[in-house]
Amino acid sequence: MIRSMTGFGVAQAELDGVLVGVEVRSVNNRHFKCTLRIPEDFTALEPELEAVATRLLVRGSVIVTVRISNAASRIAARIDGARLKDYINQIEIALGSAAAAKIETGELLMLPGVVVEDGGASFLEKLRPFVAKLMAEACERVRVMRQTEGEHLRGHLVEFGSVIRARVDAIRTRAPEVIANYQTRLRQRIDAMLAEIGKTVEPEDLLREVAIFAERADIAEELVRLGGHLSQYESLLDPALAEPIGRTLDFVAQEMLREANTIASKSGDVEISRQIVEIKTAIDRIKEQAQNAE
Repeated sequence: MIRSMTGFGVAQAELDGVLVGVEVRSVNNRHFKCTLRIPEDFTALEPELEAVATRLLVRGSVIVTVRISNAASRIAARIDGARLKDYINQIEIALGSAAAAKIETGELLMLPGVVVEDGGASFLEKLRPFVAKLMAEACERVRVMRQTEGEHLRGHLVEFGSVIRARVDAIRTRAPEVIANYQTRLRQRIDAMLAEIGKTVEPEDLLREVAIFAERADIAEELVRLGGHLSQYESLLDPALAEPIGRTLDFVAQEMLREANTIASKSGDVEISRQIVEIKTAIDRIKEQAQNAE
């Protein structure tokens, strides 16, 4: 199945009065790249979110935005007033009230037990699976959009493959005619030249020249390889195929282009050259579209 790399998905829900939202956007990229935008107090959630994105989206540039509203009360630390007063009383007894008054508030807050964790860590641990679930939901919505666009993309790729198949068949039909035409033209030229001096060409000499040309212009092997690559390309477009095919498509297109260039260099026939130009145009379009496929 072909999926585009462009998609958008959102998921949000409430956890203990805290509204959590996850937004996922993806665009084309040769590899997988994930950018996370998470509130500073919740950066510890990054590994879980990136793992979900990597597993579900595979390829593309992915931007994840996490919004957590009304969470300040859940993660804020609490000052133990009784313990702080006890410290102040002890300082006043030991140093006097005047000395105690000069101590900075920040120094008092750093004393053991004054600032107490009040559920922030436990809320974060509770939040981990919750956000991961929302992340998975948002990614699934991205995948649905990617799949819809991928179906449109598949239609174009099938069309390009049909163009190449038709041109390859035309070249396969034309190739034997090129040798026969060469033999006819060669005999006509030689007969015309030798007629001026009253000579004739031996049939075996003519056949030798034709054989040399046929060997030099033989494109049968290249046509077989091009046909094999094309069959592989067509199999990649099978809707039942579950794996991402973007990189494979790009590789197969490159191999088809290699064979097309070899055929063009070996055959001097105008009709075959015209067919090769159309094949290369279709391959270029395939390579362009492969950059959009997951």
